[in-house]
Amino acid sequence: MSARDFQDNPRECCGIVGVFGVRNAASVVYRGLFALQHRGQESAGIVGSDSDKIRSRKGLGLLSEAIGIADLEELKGHLAIGHVRYSTTGAKRIQNIQPLVLEYSQGLVAIAHNGNLVNALSIRRRCEANGSIFQTGTDSEVLVHLMARPQCAGKQGSLSSCLEELKGAYAFLILDKNSVTAIRDPHGFRPLCLGRLESGVVFASETCALDLVGAQYVRDLGAGEILRMDAMGWHSERMECPSSESRCIFEHIYFARPDSNVFGENVHQVRMALGRRLARDHPVDADIVTAVPDSGNSAAIGYSHETGIPLDRGFIKNHYVGRTFIMPNTREGTVELKLNVVREAVQGKRVVVVDDSIIRGTTSKSRFGLLRKAGAKEIHVRISSPPCRNPCFFGIDFPSKSELIAGNKSEEEIRDFLEVETLRYQSVEGLLSAVKEPRHYCTACFSGKYSIQPQQPLHKQILENILDGDI
Repeated sequence: MSARDFQDNPRECCGIVGVFGVRNAASVVYRGLFALQHRGQESAGIVGSDSDKIRSRKGLGLLSEAIGIADLEELKGHLAIGHVRYSTTGAKRIQNIQPLVLEYSQGLVAIAHNGNLVNALSIRRRCEANGSIFQTGTDSEVLVHLMARPQCAGKQGSLSSCLEELKGAYAFLILDKNSVTAIRDPHGFRPLCLGRLESGVVFASETCALDLVGAQYVRDLGAGEILRMDAMGWHSERMECPSSESRCIFEHIYFARPDSNVFGENVHQVRMALGRRLARDHPVDADIVTAVPDSGNSAAIGYSHETGIPLDRGFIKNHYVGRTFIMPNTREGTVELKLNVVREAVQGKRVVVVDDSIIRGTTSKSRFGLLRKAGAKEIHVRISSPPCRNPCFFGIDFPSKSELIAGNKSEEEIRDFLEVETLRYQSVEGLLSAVKEPRHYCTACFSGKYSIQPQQPLHKQILENILDGDI
């Protein structure tokens, strides 16, 4: 049984941190990546430069497993970039760990990427037809091969012209011996912020990383912005952008840490607003409100505040359980290792359970079964996002439509499958009411309206097989 069989939440994207102009930059990146560990647990890497040599350390597993203190001592220099990875494309192999370090005519370059390129396969095949030899199975590597073309290598403005060939979601950090460049795609799918630390700067996927390293938040990078930091200061330019952005709404629903500000808004506040809207649209007589931890916590607070129903801890999460794919091959056993029910809090009570999403439904069914086993009289499920009916192509490992429970079943059929008294989802209108600029958000996983159409199917396993030579 694979990891994906256990997964009933959207899988994280990746987290990136970059530092320029700070002594022991790699150590700062290391601390920043700790704050972003929730965005990826498969591998971690850091690349640093002292303007003479570029050095790299990376490994599989959590950050503390992949990189040690002795490794940091080897990564000397005042500029560095780092990455924690959950792979949406490319198999889980050493050579796919980011930041990628590649050499072309302009020297060594390191690249860290959060997102997913929907035209990566067509670009890769075109580059290979022209003689390029790829070293990894990731979509991120195609950018370096575009940069290495004779008409682009080392030429003014060539980076922006290469980026314009990419379609999809990307927040990039690119390091060479003397500079760090931060980039957001023209649709602004993924977040990337800028902070100031001492005499230097810090780039990060979320502001919680800035907080941990003691950096002062300056601003978010704009959609389509290319911001380069070198000894002469910063240099900013913009690619041509569409009239409205396509920010990933799941950053607010699930991915980002509640203490982060993402796309200009605090994540905890947005999630509480989602809970309040759920309460207004879908009230129910109940004795307690409880959350599926941790992603349902803030929405459950909002639901409780709006209804006046007391908030209680129905579930306790074991934070020391590793990733579920190393657990025994039973879904129910895995859930019981990760969550335990407070029997005295739920026994004989009508319980409202607030969660962020239901993807396949199997893990949710097990969770609610634990409540029933503990003696809950009624279970009323409230989901702070709309039903996920469509796959995501922009950096979230949503499975194919056939594997999404809401892609195949009605709300009543899902309720019946989960064996609960009531099930209600957030509406798309209710979801967008919780953010300040609703027209700038992507809701394709709910509505099926994609701002960029994939050029070919990019289901993770299909792409891995192609890139690894199995197809």
